[in-house]
Amino acid sequence: MSSSRVITFAEAINEGLRQAMRLSDDVFVHGQLVDSDSGVFHTTSGLVDEFTSKRVFDTPVAEAAMTGVALGASLAGMRPVLVHQRLDFLLCSMDQIVNWAATWRYKSGGKSGVPFTVRAVVGKGWGQGPQHSKSLQAWFAHVPGLQVVMPATPADAKGLLLNAIFGSDPTIVIEGRSLFSMKDEVPEEPFRVPFGHAAVRRAGSDVTVVALGNMVPLVLKAAEQLQAQGISAEVIDLRTVVPLDEDAILKSVAKTGRVVIADPAWKSFGVSAEISARISEKTENLKAPVQRLAFPDVHTPSSSPLEDDFYPEEEAVVASIRSALEVAR
Repeated sequence: MSSSRVITFAEAINEGLRQAMRLSDDVFVHGQLVDSDSGVFHTTSGLVDEFTSKRVFDTPVAEAAMTGVALGASLAGMRPVLVHQRLDFLLCSMDQIVNWAATWRYKSGGKSGVPFTVRAVVGKGWGQGPQHSKSLQAWFAHVPGLQVVMPATPADAKGLLLNAIFGSDPTIVIEGRSLFSMKDEVPEEPFRVPFGHAAVRRAGSDVTVVALGNMVPLVLKAAEQLQAQGISAEVIDLRTVVPLDEDAILKSVAKTGRVVIADPAWKSFGVSAEISARISEKTENLKAPVQRLAFPDVHTPSSSPLEDDFYPEEEAVVASIRSALEVAR
């Protein structure tokens, strides 16, 4: 990865899709409004101009059918990329995803995979309410056979997507809406970020903070604020929920003895609970109870002021880290 330049998270996704389609004629993109000028938050803008409507095409509002097309095409040797404007919409295609795509490699005795990628958007925005804002990474992570990816940087948005497209198994790529405008350096050439390898975004010695998706930049801001107060937080960006880089988490916790898990989803029975359980099972040197920062166990409100209270902000991260350190406010 020699040359790079600064582009947005959305532009990185667009570039990844474009390069994947240039590398293989088997790759195609379908979903609602993928051929429009806005291109799903501009992540698919211009693709139809280069690759025509044979490989980039709009679909009816029929999520089960859209997913069935992806499943059938992947079994025929294609590499479809199915795009959903919201993660919630995957609930309309759970039979295809859970009963068929996730089980295919098992049912074929490991001889055949289903190489298709589902992109879905989550996050706060314009009072979407409970039916357009659910973060369901724990649902899909619970199913053997599915890979669940949550990029938090523009480079990972491209590299993880390319790894999903050219992989051998069904992958759910969950993209935080608040990240689309984020800018950072991204290599120009095609590259793949392997699954199951977390990234240490900030080294530290006092406390480990494990973060997912759009919680990562929030945690990094909080860590910077606390550094000025003499608190050293190590920030781990999971990158992928499944496969989970358990070793990276345990290595950091062994060093710090304290941990905060920041998961952009409901708190109960979620990814943060699973990580907490694994730490408890495999770590004996914890200096304080595991702290978990997540959404309250209520539906997302449509009211903008209430929505602001629903989603954690930087100060909530700071409070969780202080609690892990038993530092008074």
